Amino acid sequence: MSMLTPPGMGGQYRITGDKYPRMRRPRGRRRLVFLVVASLTALGLISWGTLQLIDVFTGGGDKATAVGAKTDCASKVSASSTASAAPAGPQDLPRPGQITVNVLNATPRSGLAKETADELKKRGFRIGDVGNATEAYDKKVEGSGILLGAESAVQAALPVLSTQLSDATVKTDGRAQADQVDLIIGDDFKALTKKEDADKALAVLAQPQPTPSTTQKSC
Repeated sequence: MSMLTPPGMGGQYRITGDKYPRMRRPRGRRRLVFLVVASLTALGLISWGTLQLIDVFTGGGDKATAVGAKTDCASKVSASSTASAAPAGPQDLPRPGQITVNVLNATPRSGLAKETADELKKRGFRIGDVGNATEAYDKKVEGSGILLGAESAVQAALPVLSTQLSDATVKTDGRAQADQVDLIIGDDFKALTKKEDADKALAVLAQPQPTPSTTQKSC
């Protein structure tokens, strides 16, 4: 008889094997923690949903949108009004009579410099030197011509002279005088721009340039 056999059992019931029942902790504490966490989560979701509903019914979002739209519209109207209230003045360009042009011939054809200088004089330009081009340009200008002047003449004398020979190339050098420029006649030169077209181009230069305005949307 085994020592584990209870007395009086007469050996009818025996405990055999090497496995014994294990003791488990009660599950009540885990369930309690789970219920607390779930309750807090649900309470938070309900509070957030309530705030959203209040915002919708009170129109808080619409007010913010309306205020933002008014501010944006006001800024656009202000920008447009400012642009239209400050018209641009005419460009400060010299008149032909204030520009001295040296007419230089870089082609093998003779007489071009004098003919061109005479025509420019009729159109109101002052004439300086008339003759052959320097070695740097002589027989080396393939287009109709080159307009050469100081860097400060790019926004002054050179645009005015370019109206008389619209397809000429504009270049700058290191000279100091902004009102004295060179017209170097090239191989493809045939004649100056027609006087009517040149006068129209001069008129466009003298006109004030429109200031771009901001597009205004309805508010």
